[in-house]
Amino acid sequence: MKKRVVVTGMGVAAPNAHGLVDFEQALRKGLSGIRFIPELQQLNFGCQIAGIPENFDAIRKAYFDHEKLLSINDNIGYASVSAVDAWTDAGLTMSDGNEEVDWDTGVIAGSGIGGMDTIAKTVVPMINEGKVRRMGSRIVEQVMNSGTSGRIGGLIGAGNQVTSNSSACSTGNEAIIEAMWRIRIGLAKRMVAGGSEGASPYIWGGFDSMRVICRKYNDNPAAGSRPLSASACGFVPGSGGAMLVLEDLETAQLRGARIYAEIIGGHVNSGGQRMGGSMTAPNPEGVKRCIRTAIADAGIEPEAIDAINGHLTATFADPYEVKNWAAALGLAAKNFPYINSTKSMIGHCLGAAGAIESVATILQLYKGFIHPSINSEDVHPDIADFADRIPQKCIEFPRLRIFAKAGFGFGDVNSCLIFKKWEEK
Repeated sequence: MKKRVVVTGMGVAAPNAHGLVDFEQALRKGLSGIRFIPELQQLNFGCQIAGIPENFDAIRKAYFDHEKLLSINDNIGYASVSAVDAWTDAGLTMSDGNEEVDWDTGVIAGSGIGGMDTIAKTVVPMINEGKVRRMGSRIVEQVMNSGTSGRIGGLIGAGNQVTSNSSACSTGNEAIIEAMWRIRIGLAKRMVAGGSEGASPYIWGGFDSMRVICRKYNDNPAAGSRPLSASACGFVPGSGGAMLVLEDLETAQLRGARIYAEIIGGHVNSGGQRMGGSMTAPNPEGVKRCIRTAIADAGIEPEAIDAINGHLTATFADPYEVKNWAAALGLAAKNFPYINSTKSMIGHCLGAAGAIESVATILQLYKGFIHPSINSEDVHPDIADFADRIPQKCIEFPRLRIFAKAGFGFGDVNSCLIFKKWEEK
């Protein structure tokens, strides 16, 4: 029999807030974390706005000593701070490095692109200048894809699977789903799972050259991310990180843990870059199959879903996403769940998106509210029938029970999670 999986801890470093208390308030208020970035103007980017966690250098210095900071760049920093916050939020104690290994706990912490800033600013110039020996011994752990999970694993003494995944914009969701499956089948009792992404023009430059990121709101950054809107003009790049502590229900209850939500379903798949799918566009059939399989895994009927936190990036794909959801659920607009986009406030945080947005989803479920999708007043005409299902202001919703979270990424990869409000029986 598969084990039930619950969320007992969360940590978040988002462009509009650090920590659960401030993040919840930012979501309720529709507070944007998107700002003008002078460096992007200096580098002649078309898009000169982005979502970057504020004052993060000071934040990480409050968490780690000088020795650890030597190998913590932004990507690893967002992940590590979020992991420490999630671990302590779950009521667990940080290790001092002398305890025994925790064989029952693992880590899956991914990123889409990762330590590109370290590669671009340190590795490439120093090698080109013939200064290889001066790079130091901390470079490898900052640029390797598993640098995030390796650092977190060492912080908590994790002895179960410790790995990093990478599936473009689906990375954060996928990490949580993979961790859920591992706990379900009894290979781990507890997993720390999520995603992070550094803040760097070297990460965002390729998207700028593709002209898929916002160029029209450099003088009004907070209005730049416009999911579901007729005036959407590309996604706003973002960065940050979030981590969740997942446990099997029995383990959580035995230690008297506070439970935020239960993960009752999840699925990942690919559209195979066929039937309209490509490296940059999803196969609609793949999306619908992913949603339907997650719902079947959850053992619920589509009508049970109260709200959806969509992928919804503020590109041409948003109306198609809503229509794919409607087709997958078999619901007309009048019976459609509420649907919102956290990206309207934080931009598209790439490999961190699914994790940050999962924290947003769980907070809404736990506290009984649905945050607004800001900048979506002019709903796209192709989804005009769904306009009253797109919150323009915060909705208090004490009866909120089931919240779905989607993620779709480059490579035609899809992910869907189903969260359920935890209620003691």
